[in-house]
Amino acid sequence: SRFHPVDRQTGYLLPPSVDEWLPEDHLARFIVEVVDGLDISALEKATKVGVARRITFSVVVVLVYGYANGVFSSRKIERATYDSVAFRFIAAGTHPDHDTLATFRRRFLDEL
Repeated sequence: SRFHPVDRQTGYLLPPSVDEWLPEDHLARFIVEVVDGLDISALEKATKVGVARRITFSVVVVLVYGYANGVFSSRKIERATYDSVAFRFIAAGTHPDHDTLATFRRRFLDEL
């Protein structure tokens, strides 16, 4: 037979790395690098203390990547952090909910 058997039940020996699934020249990597180089300290100060850098960076990079790909809906962006390898990579294992994304966008529209 030309068909290969498919086994969806066997787990990985080691957890898979999303980093390995994304090509080196992918747009998502470029956007993460660019946003990482930006001074977003004003946004961090305006958000909750303690988790500001992680949440702020995650939301900014997810929104920027969404816009770069023509995805503007907060709900679609949230869903993509579960479904898309690129969005999973840029969100780094987080899944900002659509309300957080919409509120952040409304509050920091000029900065974005």
